[in-house]
Amino acid sequence: MLIIDVKESPSIDRALKKYKRKFERSGTLKELRRRKHFVKPSVARRTEVLKAKYKSEMLRKLEG
Repeated sequence: MLIIDVKESPSIDRALKKYKRKFERSGTLKELRRRKHFVKPSVARRTEVLKAKYKSEMLRKLEG
C-alpha cells in the first residue's frame, strides 16, 4: 500500500504526481502483468539465456 503525506500547503496535483512516481517505482503494475500468465521456470530460464546470448553478440559486433 502506498502512503503519501499531504499537508495543507501543497496542491492535490503535486500529491498526485508523488503518488504516480511512487507507484511506478514500486513495480506494482509490472508485477501484475508478470503474474497474469504462468511461465514455466525452464522456459523463463531459456529466455533469460537467449537474451544474454543476444546481448553479448550485439556487444561483440559493436566492439569489433
